[in-house]
Amino acid sequence: MLQAIGLTSAPRRDLTPAVDDLTFEAPPGCVTALLGAPGAGKTTALRLMLELEPGRGVTCFRGRPLHRITHPAREIGVLLGDVPGHPARTVRGQLRMLCAAAGVPVSRADELIEVVGLGALRDERLGSLSLGMDRRLGLASALLGDPHTLLLDAPSAGLSPRENSWLYGLLRAHAGHGGTVLYTTADAKEAARTADRVVTIDRGRLVADQHVSAFARTRLRPRVAVRTPHAARLADALNREARASRRSVEVVAREDAGSLLTVYGSSCPEIGETAFRHGVLVHRLADEVGDAGPTAPVPAAAAAAAPAASAPAAAVPAAATAPGAEAVHGPVAPARGGVRGAVAPSATRGPDAAAATPVAATPAADAASGADVVRVPGPAHAPEAAATRGPRGGSAPLPPPLPSRPVRSPLRPLRYELRRMFGVRSAPLIVAAVLVASVALAVPLARTGTTPLPALLAAWPAVLPLPPAALGAGLLGALSFGDEYRYPALAGARGTVPRRLGLLLAKLAVTGGVALLLAALSALADAGALRLVYGAAAAPVPDNWAAPALGWAGLAVGCAWAGLLGAGVFRITIAGMAAVVAVPTLVGPLVQKALAGPSVRSVVGLPDRLRELAWLQWPRQADHWLMAMIRLAAQPVAAALTLSLSVLLCAYLLTGLRRRARW
Repeated sequence: MLQAIGLTSAPRRDLTPAVDDLTFEAPPGCVTALLGAPGAGKTTALRLMLELEPGRGVTCFRGRPLHRITHPAREIGVLLGDVPGHPARTVRGQLRMLCAAAGVPVSRADELIEVVGLGALRDERLGSLSLGMDRRLGLASALLGDPHTLLLDAPSAGLSPRENSWLYGLLRAHAGHGGTVLYTTADAKEAARTADRVVTIDRGRLVADQHVSAFARTRLRPRVAVRTPHAARLADALNREARASRRSVEVVAREDAGSLLTVYGSSCPEIGETAFRHGVLVHRLADEVGDAGPTAPVPAAAAAAAPAASAPAAAVPAAATAPGAEAVHGPVAPARGGVRGAVAPSATRGPDAAAATPVAATPAADAASGADVVRVPGPAHAPEAAATRGPRGGSAPLPPPLPSRPVRSPLRPLRYELRRMFGVRSAPLIVAAVLVASVALAVPLARTGTTPLPALLAAWPAVLPLPPAALGAGLLGALSFGDEYRYPALAGARGTVPRRLGLLLAKLAVTGGVALLLAALSALADAGALRLVYGAAAAPVPDNWAAPALGWAGLAVGCAWAGLLGAGVFRITIAGMAAVVAVPTLVGPLVQKALAGPSVRSVVGLPDRLRELAWLQWPRQADHWLMAMIRLAAQPVAAALTLSLSVLLCAYLLTGLRRRARW
């Protein structure tokens, strides 16, 4: 059961909210359509439910608000627009990355690839997928965690009728297993074809919350499509007979098709008899259902026949207890996602569903009429039958449910970050470019013999603010958060990704490890190149190699973290690189100026004083390492880097972790 209570968006000053006190519910075992014209607030309502939009109100998923759900991916599947994946990532790589985030086995990705019909495209890049394949991948991403609730924003926009049939068949199958499905649409006929309940909103407010049979009676307007070469004569005859019999009949001529008439308030037999009496040739005569609009008034007779057709906007949704709510009867279906006792969708249609539920018209009839139509006659369970058809007409059932809930583990964000970083070619290309640039700089620097050995092995000429390895580490760190904001793969599932503390720690660990590896590889590559070109004397191993190695590692890791936090604070990759370059060019000179001047105090003897203060007895050999670290921290560049990291970390904690969110 999904319950949205009092959803209200936070508008800008002097503007009305896009969603205003919206209250409705989506019961389990049913497909619920959130219907509204473009700009009615459908997408904003979904974002409010997922806490992606500031506002008021609460949304309960099986009785719990989103921030109280331990494993959101196992409870809610989300598709908001296109799949927000890196265009260079493969279909299989994208799903495996999301499997690591959701804490489900990677085999789940392969199962869903087959279910959604992407088996032949598993190694294709996301940037090369068509719109239909992109929607299939989005649905697979939403189903990864075996969620109970699916929230989909206009899932059929731009799809062909065949892909629409497949999509809604899969949604019907999910609801048939006891799941909850809520999707948005602007097409009333589509909602009547594919949904069990229709929630209509306009300007962010609830207009009606109806069963599909009541929706078809009260909000879809019956009409008759007539094709005749004598449209004007037949229209005149119909109007004259309607006036004579005092009936309300409206005849509308299609401007784009001169031989097509749309007649409201009459029937096929009456129009056929009129055409026969006046000798008018008729090529086609068919009943259709047209949209009366989201704000069309409900006739009094229809409202009396269906007292539960609409619910007050301020009512708290409770299907079983709210006054005027429709009773739901029928057999109990096995529940999906851990729910038991959910009602099967066929049981909620009511006794008149066979006559009132519209089904899709045939393509031939659509082409003949020239109108977008919904046929009223037809089998009541056509959507359910479509649930067993695959994308090519074969069998494609839902994947088996996951056996148990995942165990919370710090390795989940770590696995996600590793798959995110190495799932595209960016990281290997940056590492290769850094090694080439480092060797290309180190060989000319060693030619004069005036460059110190540490700067030589780091390939750090005086004209550059940082060596290539440090710049490469900073770029890798900036891409870690920059790609999350540019391609927010997890944003729909649980808040924006950078608000998660577990993901921040995972990114710090992975970028720090990659920076250490990059620093070591560049130093080894430079030493090997120098020995090859100039001999062993060009790159000797110094006796006090520990202190320079520690400083080199600290510089690489610090640059990587500065880029990471800079991109996390300003939400763009270039801001992370600006934070890296600002350390030696802006912060470093300021720190050096502040530290300039003679020192009258010394830190000599600090290890002994720390040992006395902490009552700890560590080996005397550790004093040498401690003093080396202190001397490194006292250097202007190290002090500037430490100061920059502290400021960026505080800024990130203040701006990025304000909401209630966790991994």
